[in-house]
Amino acid sequence: MIEGNNPGGSKTAVLYRMVMPEHTCPYGLKSKDLLKRRGFVIDDHQLITRAETDAFMAEHGVKTTPQTFIDKQRVGGYDDLRRHFGFQVKDPDATSYQPIIALFSMTALMATLAAHLATGAWLSVRTGEWFVAFSMCALALLKLQDVEKFSTMFLNYDLLAKRWVRYSYIYPFAEALAGLLMLGGLLNWVSIPVAFFIGGIGAVSVIKAVYIDKRELKCACVGGSSRVPLSFVSLTENVMMVAMAIWMAARHGW
Repeated sequence: MIEGNNPGGSKTAVLYRMVMPEHTCPYGLKSKDLLKRRGFVIDDHQLITRAETDAFMAEHGVKTTPQTFIDKQRVGGYDDLRRHFGFQVKDPDATSYQPIIALFSMTALMATLAAHLATGAWLSVRTGEWFVAFSMCALALLKLQDVEKFSTMFLNYDLLAKRWVRYSYIYPFAEALAGLLMLGGLLNWVSIPVAFFIGGIGAVSVIKAVYIDKRELKCACVGGSSRVPLSFVSLTENVMMVAMAIWMAARHGW
């Protein structure tokens, strides 16, 4: 039986969550925090052994914990609790631009602050150059976390990688190399051609896949596990590299 005290007429919720020496359920902590923020007094039942957890789930016919009960009615797990309070629950398979927005926002701030520290100006040519270089390095870092996953997703649309599979493994390292050299102002004879080449091939590949073939694909630009759709955002990464290469070539009198 699920019961809960109700002192002074306060809203009361009963929460069952796993708290074991080797594992404290993060969703149990999130459920507890959400209930507190919604003004509930919480009757917090901690399931401290595997046997106790299994017995609870068998008794109530559920497969997971935590489980929240309000007015003696089971609400469910953390996502169910969010829905109960009218909050949106994110679909883990839904496409999202959030990763790329977060990345470009951070690299823009990094470039602005670094340029101000170096030159005293918040917005300058140096700010733009460092923004592109920081972005290339950050994007390469995400790809390098799991090159195998990146290459698998990349092979879905990149024209050169489809003809030469090893290019899908080289690409993240080439992007990282070009970004780092541009950031340090080193070996322009290496960074400019590399950025122009990989950016140019990438731009043509995205244009063909998205705007000509009308394919709905996930972009490999932020790594192989992203839910970012292949779109104008993907094209931006490549156009940015090409533009940076052209700018640096013109700046150095090539």
